[in-house]
Amino acid sequence: VQLQASGGGSVPAGGSLRLSCAASTFVSSINVMGWYRQRPGQQRELVADITSRGNTNYADSVKGRFIISKDNAKKTVDLQMISLKPEDTAVYYCNARSPSVPRLSGSWGQGTQVTVSS
Repeated sequence: VQLQASGGGSVPAGGSLRLSCAASTFVSSINVMGWYRQRPGQQRELVADITSRGNTNYADSVKGRFIISKDNAKKTVDLQMISLKPEDTAVYYCNARSPSVPRLSGSWGQGTQVTVSS
């Protein structure tokens, strides 16, 4: 699966951004799609993921502020981010994996920068 992420940018604290990830193929029945981020000097971490059945999982730090969604027809997975904080500043990566493999494995997009200023 080839993934192309877009939608990053720079916003002030409290602002909103929407990230989008387009997949070259989209086997909804076997893929778990997710968004991860890597802050400077830190390891890549899960932000949110969504299963083939539409079940979602969020990092505690983004619950209530971020929403992950997918469109099977368009082969996209989006991450709507509101009430952004400076600590959300990171490179965000789209990911696709089989549910049988652990998080942080599978296919990755190229990353998109999100910068939140205080």
